[in-house]
Amino acid sequence: MLAPVARTVHRHLEVDGVRVFYRESLPDRADAPVLLLLHGFPSGSHQFRRLIDVLGSHYRLIAPDHPGFGNTQVPDGFTYSFDRLADITEGFIQTLGLDRFVMYVFDFGAPIGFRIAERHPEWIAGLVVQNGNAYEEGLSDAARGLLGLTPETPGAQDAIQDMLTLDGTRSQYEIGVTSPGLIAPEGWIIDQHFLDLPGRKDAQQALIFDYHSNVERYDHWHAWLRLHTPPTLITWGGNDPFFPEPGARAYLRDLPDAELHLFDTGHFALETHLPEIAPLIAGFLDRVWK
Repeated sequence: MLAPVARTVHRHLEVDGVRVFYRESLPDRADAPVLLLLHGFPSGSHQFRRLIDVLGSHYRLIAPDHPGFGNTQVPDGFTYSFDRLADITEGFIQTLGLDRFVMYVFDFGAPIGFRIAERHPEWIAGLVVQNGNAYEEGLSDAARGLLGLTPETPGAQDAIQDMLTLDGTRSQYEIGVTSPGLIAPEGWIIDQHFLDLPGRKDAQQALIFDYHSNVERYDHWHAWLRLHTPPTLITWGGNDPFFPEPGARAYLRDLPDAELHLFDTGHFALETHLPEIAPLIAGFLDRVWK
């Protein structure tokens, strides 16, 4: 018997002048657990399309595109910062009427998600952390070099723009992956399509220059984790060139009861290990939602 494939709707929702695009699965019961999926750089909600297909019949999966990414549309003069992206995400959650959910944080989605958690701890039923760093030891030398750039750094803009090419985008999918043939090329092709839209590379540059604001909040997020001790599932590509394995293990200092699973793959672990990760998420949602 074939496993059910989720029915998914694709919509826009307006928040403070931003037309937020999102994908939402339609599960087979109204009281299904809710999983909010926060994507990373340089991707969008499409990075979760296979996970939504697999889990969306039994759980309500919601994946927005952040401003500056995917199909979300912003007004002229929008300020790209992690605080502002968190503002829009907070408004998106409130407009949808969500008051309790498990939050999946990946890459850029982690600093956005932890800001949301600080503001509304009552919303967070649990965390799924997939290569979403919040610790100094989770920053590789390459990440420190990139994220340490400022507008005043000589050659900074050229270094960032070189990263936003098709070759640079593809490398983020393939570095650290032991079986590159498992990765469908449309992932980085779709990413690059959106990166090449007018204004999108400038948006990414602004966010990279603002990344220091996340590192400066690490201590606050650690304190939040210790205070609220949310149930946490960590699934991590251990060969991530940006956020290496020590960043996954560091969570256990503040969340000693967290469940940790390391995979022999790179940054986009769902691309290669969906069959292993999806059942872990399903089991976690069942336990947490009760």
